[in-house]
Amino acid sequence: MEVSIIKIGNSKGLRLTKTILERYNITDKIELILEKGQIILRPISEPRKGWNKAFQKMHENGDDQLLMNDVFEDENFDEWK
Repeated sequence: MEVSIIKIGNSKGLRLTKTILERYNITDKIELILEKGQIILRPISEPRKGWNKAFQKMHENGDDQLLMNDVFEDENFDEWK
């Protein structure tokens, strides 16, 4: 696919079509990789974005308590030595 370089203020850039943005799930940022004479654009995936706020809200609501004990009464720690 051939695209034109366009003027953006004092800089230059390229315009990606809506189809490309949707197909590759590009939203706000991309990773630019310079490799072997090529420029590679890769979408940045942030699957855990917003988790800190969600965990804080869980803590404030008391929803961050264990549902079951993490140590069982019949557990033998000697076998782990």
